[in-house]
Amino acid sequence: MAGSGLVAALSCGCAAAGGSDEGRAPGAPTGVSARAGSATSVHVMWNAVAAGPEAGGYEVYRDGRKAGDVPASAHMLDVVRLAPSTVYVFTVRARDADGRLGPRSREVRATTPAAAAADHSAPTPPGGVTGRAAGSRAVQLSWSPSTDDRAVVSYDVFQGGAKIHSVGGGQTATVVTGLRPHTRYAFTVRARDAADNVSSAGPPVRLTTAAGADEGPDTAPGGFRAACRLADGAYYLDLSWTPPQVDGVVTEYQVELDGRPATSLVWGGAPPRGRAAYSFYAGRDAGVGHRVRLRARLPDGTWGAFSAQREVTTGGR
Repeated sequence: MAGSGLVAALSCGCAAAGGSDEGRAPGAPTGVSARAGSATSVHVMWNAVAAGPEAGGYEVYRDGRKAGDVPASAHMLDVVRLAPSTVYVFTVRARDADGRLGPRSREVRATTPAAAAADHSAPTPPGGVTGRAAGSRAVQLSWSPSTDDRAVVSYDVFQGGAKIHSVGGGQTATVVTGLRPHTRYAFTVRARDAADNVSSAGPPVRLTTAAGADEGPDTAPGGFRAACRLADGAYYLDLSWTPPQVDGVVTEYQVELDGRPATSLVWGGAPPRGRAAYSFYAGRDAGVGHRVRLRARLPDGTWGAFSAQREVTTGGR
């Protein structure tokens, strides 16, 4: 298998003995990332805790000290009033409805850029904002770059009047997940520079998600490949793919073999930035055909769409 901190768990479709979550704290949030939003702010994101007890909220820590509380419905926080040109360390903990705190996430670092002296000019609004529904629970947004007398550091994405995400100044597209089926939404985008000057909103985009339970192809892993190899008298399936291009970090995948869940893959550390790979045992008999595909658990805690299905035969060419 490939990727630092990758853990595989076989799925048997049965509950473990003593599997009640009562009295247990939620697990550690995964997929934690931190990106400077300006010279004095950092945007922290993490994946919703999906396994184990349900999270009642989250706590974000900066350099070991609590920086803010977030409700369970969100998994992002802008940490403000920071110093320019400074490295900060962030962790996140989930809290259950009774106040029990789970373990800390892994540490992530972000460096705020230098402050621009006497900069009072906001960037121009993002232009050419467009979008489309990407299934029933996601939309894809894109826009043309803003300009600034110095540099655009980040773009803030709003759903109605609420900020829901921030991306780097070099990024002009995003996929927003965690939406409801057959629901109309309005999105706007604003640009921000290092001095925390924020542009006016670009033109609003109004989109309606699809009805039903279609996750949308944009949430599926891309370029999925499957091959069979023989090693030490046994056959193995070698899988590779690229993560779906959604905001946040994908740390968990589910492999489906012959129509049934077979393996769950979880990266405890940083998952691969580019192409990921995994190999698992497929038996010792030649001439056995298999159908295989996989899907990602999205940062909002829900499953994305399945990849394309591949067919392989042990001992085949």
